[in-house]
Formats: sequence, C-alpha cells, structure tokens
Amino acid sequence: MVPGIGAKRFYTLMEEFGSGENIWKCTDTDLRKILPLRTRNEFTKFRINFDPEPRLRALQKKGISFFTLLDPEYPESLRNIVDPPPVLYVLGKLQQRDQRAVAVVGSRRLTPYGRTTAERFGRELAELGFTVISGMARGIDSCAHRGCLTARGRTIAVLGCGLDYVYPPENRNLMKRIAQNGAVVSEFPLGTPPKAGHFPIRNRIISGLALGVLVVEAAATSGSLITVDWALEQGREVFAVPGNINSRYSLGTNFLIKQGAHLVQEAREIAEVLQIPIEGDTAQSKAFKLSNDEKAVLAVFQERHLHIDEIIRASQMTSQQVIAILLMLELKGCVQQLPGKMFVKTR
Repeated sequence: MVPGIGAKRFYTLMEEFGSGENIWKCTDTDLRKILPLRTRNEFTKFRINFDPEPRLRALQKKGISFFTLLDPEYPESLRNIVDPPPVLYVLGKLQQRDQRAVAVVGSRRLTPYGRTTAERFGRELAELGFTVISGMARGIDSCAHRGCLTARGRTIAVLGCGLDYVYPPENRNLMKRIAQNGAVVSEFPLGTPPKAGHFPIRNRIISGLALGVLVVEAAATSGSLITVDWALEQGREVFAVPGNINSRYSLGTNFLIKQGAHLVQEAREIAEVLQIPIEGDTAQSKAFKLSNDEKAVLAVFQERHLHIDEIIRASQMTSQQVIAILLMLELKGCVQQLPGKMFVKTR
C-alpha cells in the first residue's frame, strides 16, 4: 500500500530485514541504502496514519479475500515465479482445479477473425476442463472470458488496478460473471487506479497462473507480447494462432510462430502439448462444436462450390461476419478456400 514499494522492493526489504515486523519497525536511517528519499517519506507517513481495521472492513464488505505467500490458499503456480505478488486480492473463489489453466491474450483492437477465434478457444478450453486466464482488457481478453463463460467454464481475470475499479468500465457485467464463475484477482490494494505501468507488471501473474499462454491476435508491438516474455522466463509453453499475412493484427502472432511458438488451430492441440489427458471422442466432438452462425454459413453450401459473394447473399450476414466465420470454418477443417474467392465444404 506504500507508494513506491512494489513486489521487487518488498522482497529487497525482506532480504535485508528478515521479516515484515522488522521492516515496519526500522528507522529512516536503516532504509537509506534501500529506498530513495521520496519513498522513505511516504513510508514514514504511512506508518503514522495506517489503521488496518477500516481496510479489513472494506474488503469484507466487498466480499474480497486476500492471501499472502504464507497462506495455503495462495496459488501454488505463483509461488516460484520471479517476484510473486506478496498479497493477492481475490473476488470470487480460487480452486485447486485452477492449476490446470491456460492464459489467452491478444490485442485490444481486434478483427472479426480475432473475436471469433478468441471466443472459440475460450469455449473449447473450458469444454476440455481448463480454467481460462486473461486480463479482462478490451478485445481478445474479453472475448476469451466470454467464450469460456458460454461453456460454463471457470475463468480468472487479472486486473491492473484495485478490485474496487472496473476497467474497462464497460466490462462491469463481465466482471460480475467472472467473479461468479471463477475469480477476479489483483496484487493492487483497494483504491489503486488503472495506470499504464500496472499492466505490464500484472502480466507476469497472467502467465504465472497458467501452464501455457495462447496469443490469438497481436500486432507487432502488442502488449500481449510482454506476457509471452514473462511466460518464457517462467518456463511456460507459448502457443499462437496463425493469422492473415495481410493484417497488421497478425504480425505478432505470425512472428511468434516463426520464433518457435506452437502453432495451434484447436484447443485439443494445446492439451496435447501440455500432456494433459482428455477424453477422446467427447473432447474431440466438443472441440469441433460449431456456433449457430457457423452452422448457418455451412448450411448454405449444400455440397457446391460457392463464391464468397454468394455465401454473403445466401446467409444474409455482413461481409465482415462471413469472412470471419469462413476463417473459423477453415481452421475447423469444415471448408476449404479455392482460387478466385471460391469455397467448398469439406466435411
């Protein structure tokens, strides 16, 4: 809660003084070799004014739990990452089965293909028994959470602010649903606003909670690539969905594949790489489950080769919707694109 003291400085102080109690009781002189003047002054003011009781009551009123590294409820997967959060605030419930988790991340700005793909992987991962981890940001994150919730799966959102903030604000209802079907977590105490510098830091928790990280759609400079860096440092597997080579929103994912990330087209492939056992026929049928829109477009074919314009007219959907759905049907092996923007049903 002290401005200027994050996880790194917390562990530096612990290493120097041995315990939280010793840090609390140390003098300004003791702190000089570790903390700059401004942070020392903040710590002095904080110790004078701090009363834990109102803080505890505020957490209880909002239904928020908190765990430290000393608590058995603290997620085991986070304990051994670099600078694990000293305190983790939780709205909802963390469960033992959340150890079987995959993070799904990507750009805040997304294409119809990215939206459909993120929702599909969120749904498929949930159907295979994975908890879906993401950051509840606009774009790919929100779509992955929604896809998971559609399948009634467990999902965890990691915020870059205190749990009394909803960010982005339009995700208020989504945040409630996530808390009811999983958990919303943060290392930041109540009252911490969403600041740009908080999000790269929280990304280490997104990857740390997961067995692997899937990047669905990302530009060359997407912040989701920071999560990939954390994943690699933490020894997590990295997966990427291939994208349109003409789209700038696929530059990041296609680059990751060139660098050795696992190219995946369905959630089952993620389970295979992670060596997570799944039920054969049931899992496979769920992985290839089609949405209502995908079924509608597929029904248009009737074993004929069709030009994309014919598909748009027959389906009565927008061109953007049809393009995104056809890409998904290609990934699922249901249609094949031929020269001249022609498509054929393959199964």
